[in-house]
Amino acid sequence: MSSDSPRNVLFVVLDTVRKRHLGPYGYEEPTTPGLDAFAEEAAVFEEAVAPAPWTLPVHASLFTGMYPHQHGADQENPYLDGATTLAETLSAAGYETACYSSNAWITPYTHLTDGFDDQDNFFEVMPGELLSGPLAKAWRTLNDDERLRAVADKLVSLGNVAHEYLAGGGSADSKTPAVMERTAGFVRDAEAAGEDWFAFVNLMDAHLPYHPPEEFAERFAPGVDSAEVCQNSKEYNSGARDIDDEEWEAIRGLYDAEIAHIDAQLNRLFAWLKETGRWDDTAVVVCADHGELHGEHDLYGHEFALYDPLVNVPLLIKHPALEAGGRREDTVELLDCYHTVLDSLGVEGGTPASPGDEAVALDRTRSLLSDDYRARDAVDDAERDPGQVGGPSGEYGFVEYSRPVVELKQLEEKASAAGLSVPEESRFYSRMRAARRPDAKYVRISRVEDEAFLLDEDPEEGTNLVDAIADHDALRETEA
Repeated sequence: MSSDSPRNVLFVVLDTVRKRHLGPYGYEEPTTPGLDAFAEEAAVFEEAVAPAPWTLPVHASLFTGMYPHQHGADQENPYLDGATTLAETLSAAGYETACYSSNAWITPYTHLTDGFDDQDNFFEVMPGELLSGPLAKAWRTLNDDERLRAVADKLVSLGNVAHEYLAGGGSADSKTPAVMERTAGFVRDAEAAGEDWFAFVNLMDAHLPYHPPEEFAERFAPGVDSAEVCQNSKEYNSGARDIDDEEWEAIRGLYDAEIAHIDAQLNRLFAWLKETGRWDDTAVVVCADHGELHGEHDLYGHEFALYDPLVNVPLLIKHPALEAGGRREDTVELLDCYHTVLDSLGVEGGTPASPGDEAVALDRTRSLLSDDYRARDAVDDAERDPGQVGGPSGEYGFVEYSRPVVELKQLEEKASAAGLSVPEESRFYSRMRAARRPDAKYVRISRVEDEAFLLDEDPEEGTNLVDAIADHDALRETEA
């Protein structure tokens, strides 16, 4: 940590926000005036790669600095076990830590919130705070028993419905203004106690279902009734419901309205930090955990694929070590944010929070603030991770997708209700892994044909060149 490094860190995840729908990445609709202004003070990363296309494994990577196959948190094992979190490390170093989210996966039962001194999560939205602990434990008991897994699936679905209702305000994501207030309150309390702080927030507005506040719906989806459009991705993916171009346009309008709502609320927090003199002393990380598909490749949502709208995510960082208004076009990975936060705060990490835990120490070759970022000669061979050995300059990002237990069950139910079936030899039952660099991507898929794309020539990933790899050096190198 240099002498001018900010004392505090604000880490913001825009859940399910697709890069192309943000002004800093060239979107023509005025969804993000706040982020547009923020981008003038931050470094904008063009080629950030998420380690997975959905919340749990991505956040586990953000909080541990590990790839999904290393931390093991996925739908087949929906817990972060045996790993020391970023919050635990920072708390041990004397920082006040807080996590505010309405995401059902960022909760005590997954252990993603371990180490946060203060938190607000999905279970606490339920009637009575006593449900937080018992309900979390009950969910884990159900999920660990294969015979009771269907009950766990239903609990997730019912819990999401309850969350939407109890959050109030007629919007499924009306906790967002409260999250901003809680964050500001936490900052005030931490500084009143003379403590430096780390605040993490996950904003869920852009996650299905889309029910934006009226003022934003009128701007981006005028005349659209959010109750009339398809809000269940499994209905479409199963073949039980078709969506025409007009309905897709309406869905995208609602999605834009939700993003605009996030932007307005986040800008409110940014303005408060500036007005109270805290902005210059705060490093700010803004990213999405994954994106969303709206009919591309005949898919809706963020399951069953590793296409770029899902895994090439927005990432913006405000820090004195990075050029304000600058753009980075090299490959970076979201798990680098773990090392970036440690580096910014001058915390080495690596000490297990509990005996037997695995704890990742700061690796400056994975810090986005470091001149040694992805420098192969900066570490010994034995210490290099896949991101450093993938190419001559560590040019690859890696993505993993395990069997989607909950989503697959819901997909099967929607298909069955419509008198359809889901083919077992399909992408819906497949595990996937991808290697991506700015010009090429190779995806290994367990049950159907692999996919290979030249991203510089085919950014929409419309032509699968898996049978022509020998003709393209970039694909041959990526496949290897």
